[in-house]
Amino acid sequence: MTTPAPPPLSLPDAFTAHARTRPDATALLWHDRAVTYRQLADLAEREQTRLHALDLAPGEPVGLPAAKSPEQIALVLACLIERRPFLLPSPQLAPALLAALFAQAGARHLLAPLGQDAPALPAPARPAPVPTLAAGTSFLLTTSGSTDLPKIVPLAQAAIDRFTAWAHDTFDLGPGRVVANYAPLNFDLCLLDVWATLAAGGTVLLIDPAHALNARHLLTQLTRHRPHVLQAVPLAYALLTQAAQAAQAAGGAAVLDSVEHAAFTGDAIDARTLAALPALLPRAALYNIYGCTETNDSFLHRLDRLDATAALPVPIGTPLPGVRTLLAAPDGTPVTGPGSGELYVSTPFQAAGYLDRSRDAGRFTTQPGGAGAGRRWFRTGDLAVRDEQGRLHLTGRADFQVKVRGVAVNTAEVERVLLAHPEVHEAAVAAAPDPLTGKRLHAAVRRAPGSALNSLTLREHLARNLPRAAVPERLAIHDTPLPKTATGKVDRKAVLPTA
Repeated sequence: MTTPAPPPLSLPDAFTAHARTRPDATALLWHDRAVTYRQLADLAEREQTRLHALDLAPGEPVGLPAAKSPEQIALVLACLIERRPFLLPSPQLAPALLAALFAQAGARHLLAPLGQDAPALPAPARPAPVPTLAAGTSFLLTTSGSTDLPKIVPLAQAAIDRFTAWAHDTFDLGPGRVVANYAPLNFDLCLLDVWATLAAGGTVLLIDPAHALNARHLLTQLTRHRPHVLQAVPLAYALLTQAAQAAQAAGGAAVLDSVEHAAFTGDAIDARTLAALPALLPRAALYNIYGCTETNDSFLHRLDRLDATAALPVPIGTPLPGVRTLLAAPDGTPVTGPGSGELYVSTPFQAAGYLDRSRDAGRFTTQPGGAGAGRRWFRTGDLAVRDEQGRLHLTGRADFQVKVRGVAVNTAEVERVLLAHPEVHEAAVAAAPDPLTGKRLHAAVRRAPGSALNSLTLREHLARNLPRAAVPERLAIHDTPLPKTATGKVDRKAVLPTA
């Protein structure tokens, strides 16, 4: 009788095992600094001592503004080893929002790494009731909020461990493997880039967010440290292709031939960048990953071949093992077989709900149509089409559907048509209220360097490919990059007039 394999170690236990058995292996690369597993474990142990000295109740979370550094990662590891929940929001949020988030989570102690000062925050506008976290909660991540208070998403350590096991097998993580981490530390993308890599005993190449938009710096770091796995938003790949083309024009070589797995996620990739990736990443398998903070990764699509005529948008593919998915028609009934609808998912990696359960309504729900009792589903708000092969293609957002002069318009589709123009590098479309037409569309694009593209030519392009109501009333053309959100996406709100 074969003895069953023991279950994989939990993330904190796996890290401490690597630090004990492979202490001199490199855990982190940060600029020109290498941090071994022994050094990272020593930093984490000192942070554990500090946690012990705090007056913390069982299960009480601490607040950790997520400024990326080896010391910050050691602080997170200390919390994981101590089974101490922690709220990990973006340090770029306004101080009042940070204060409100920490108050909502019941985090009385705001910590920065040893030797650094935690940010001074104002007292929250109103006290929040102290929540009771479910046993086993570790990460408290946040959704992307700009002006409104972001939602807090508690993730159980068991869900994290299921995800890191999937990532380990899918991307061949382990000792001797280098994984590039482009995303800020508060992003759920780091569950693969940073935490799954450390659980597997690999090396994390940390890209400093202060230089994340510096294309030359990004290319230099990847060329120098030769990662095997790269996951990033499409913006990062666009920057890399621009830097590589500039290097080649200057007579240099810019090929990232160490990368074996390259995944883009978080937004739709444009045709120009997609077409440039085979030359930049000649040995890499390319993937499109889809997921939400609330559910973690849900779909994976591996691109079998790439060419300039590849259909866009790239499919999000098929569900990960253990992931359930359905499309719901506008009347709420499930769509079977090929068809379109709003996407619902249920994953082994997802949260049970938001920390503030009053915000679950309309998001964490039962299966549409009344079936599937007892299973928790997440309503993504994304609109999708299922093809004959069962692959899903995103077509927009339910909240991007607007009425213009009585005609339904999807602003994401307008953006897609704008980006299809060969001289458009970036595009954003937003809808402003209008008392007569319902909504009025505003668009902004960044044209290619040296392009003479004007609004007349671009309007003609739009008119050939869209109904009249979908052609934006206001169209601004820029030669500089469009404003970005904290997640690296084009800021659609910045398109709208300020008055």
